[in-house]
Amino acid sequence: MNGGAGAPSAVRCVMGVSDVCGLWLRLSGPEEQRLLQLLSYGLVALGAGSAVLLRFIHMPYGRYSSRRFGWLLPARPAWALQELPSLLVPIWLAACGGAVSAAWPNRILLGCFIVHYVQRALIFPLLIREGKPTPFFTFVLALLFCVYNGYLQGRSLSNYAKYPSGWLKDPCFITGFMGWLIGMAINIHSDHILRNLRKPGETGYKIPRGGMFEYVSGANFFGEILEWFGFALACCTIESLAFALCTLFILGSRAKQHHQWYLEKFEDYPKNRKIVIPFVY
Repeated sequence: MNGGAGAPSAVRCVMGVSDVCGLWLRLSGPEEQRLLQLLSYGLVALGAGSAVLLRFIHMPYGRYSSRRFGWLLPARPAWALQELPSLLVPIWLAACGGAVSAAWPNRILLGCFIVHYVQRALIFPLLIREGKPTPFFTFVLALLFCVYNGYLQGRSLSNYAKYPSGWLKDPCFITGFMGWLIGMAINIHSDHILRNLRKPGETGYKIPRGGMFEYVSGANFFGEILEWFGFALACCTIESLAFALCTLFILGSRAKQHHQWYLEKFEDYPKNRKIVIPFVY
């Protein structure tokens, strides 16, 4: 009897999912494709505007966290929740299907995006050790950004990005994929170094050493910038390039703030280290 009573609810749930997926099907077309292009330009403008703003203020999270930007949220749940849309939105779009969602290049490229956010939304928060609380305003901005970009990349790769049959063997894809993979490895390794700077019970900050930190102050940022430019090369879409440029603007600015902070705080900070791009900047 219980199974029979629950059946109508299950049917309604399936019908609801079908209706939402049907909506995406109806939205598909030149108008939505144009919208994705406009959103891409907006993403670049957002990154450039943030870079200008960050010349005057510190991005309020981590070591720069402040109550001036709203009440403070615990670091772990705040980070997980704000990053989650970049994981769930593309998965939802891929599950609903699209004109090109079944093509192997699209599956692999969307998989790269999803793998990154599995690490950032599900794994990384669990590894945080007594992280600084996140101001509510910063949390909301990050959440909205992840919804925005999750839709942008997910919809592009599931419905519009078309590749030739030999794309997975193309030098652009191979080079870009390797850049994505190496960048993600650098990002994860650099985060590992930062987490283990202090022993249990210690407080205060230390100079990070090892890995790419021997070359730049923002080694974790360099890894993520390399990752998304590799992704953009492998995708060859305006949406992925816009994300890479936005990442460069925002993380490059944050890396500069970190670099200046290290120089002011530590007299023995290595003067030969660059800010975020080894040997260049």
